[in-house]
Amino acid sequence: MAEEVEIGSVSDFFARPVVAGIELIDTLKVGDKIHIQGHTTDLELVVNSMQIQNKNVEVAHAGDAVGVKVPDRVRRGDKVYKIVE
Repeated sequence: MAEEVEIGSVSDFFARPVVAGIELIDTLKVGDKIHIQGHTTDLELVVNSMQIQNKNVEVAHAGDAVGVKVPDRVRRGDKVYKIVE
């Protein structure tokens, strides 16, 4: 059964391209499956790429602010969870 571990929260949203700015409190890697949840948000996605200050990175750590492409709108304050199988 999958478990969800909180790894951060949405700090910003950009409509073009559709990107969520996420403040991390734990490690996130390309290929990780995440769940973004809030009052009106409920998305699951695999992190295909992420950036720190417009540079592609494979791994980000607690304290980093990353940009991740998302399929739909997310809102500031939405919680971000890593899905651990």
